[in-house]
Amino acid sequence: MDRVLVLIVEAALELVPRELWGFSDVRAHARRRGVDPGRMLLDISYHYRAMRERLADWYRRGRPDIVHTTLLTIMSSPLWLRGLVDVAVETRHGVVAFRRGVRIPRSYDRFCGLMAQVLYEGSAPPGSSDPLIVLHRGVDALEYLSRASVDRVFLLDEGGRRVDLSSLARSIAGCRYPAILLGGFQRGSFSSRIYSAGFDRVSIYPEPLDAWSVICRVLTFIEGVIGLI
Repeated sequence: MDRVLVLIVEAALELVPRELWGFSDVRAHARRRGVDPGRMLLDISYHYRAMRERLADWYRRGRPDIVHTTLLTIMSSPLWLRGLVDVAVETRHGVVAFRRGVRIPRSYDRFCGLMAQVLYEGSAPPGSSDPLIVLHRGVDALEYLSRASVDRVFLLDEGGRRVDLSSLARSIAGCRYPAILLGGFQRGSFSSRIYSAGFDRVSIYPEPLDAWSVICRVLTFIEGVIGLI
């Protein structure tokens, strides 16, 4: 294994959609942050009423904390510290890719500010010719995987075929450039778009687990297989 790509798909990470800008709780939150409503992240903790009233799929949206915690877990792993992991997040705006070795804020509020900047401006730093974080605007997970030229894709899904972690880690480590997909949403299953792609659906536990819990276990076993730990 040269490196592994971890792609958080269908992530509940997006800017506040235009149809919610007029709600009082959204405007109040924007005033507190000192930004326009369209330049901050949708967050169910602050925008619950507006989301319930206006967004049909509100229960799968507005959870930047899922992405934040998962990224912190990945970026504190020995694999990441050795430069053996590429990380990207599929959002409603496109795929956000992080340069290897970059550090994201541990503060949730600072993370939200950074991601809002990336989704609005297209990169961090904005306008940089060599950004640390870049938005591939309009690109979805399937196109991103095709561009990345991965040789095998493992979709982590509790409904997939059951595998033990040791076997899964050996399969992943046996590839040149494998991809691990995990969901970045809080409820429900992957869309038919993801399922119909024919990825290798695997399950390490018969019930849903938090994304950061799953990826922590998988990366730890890979580190053991390749002798990093």
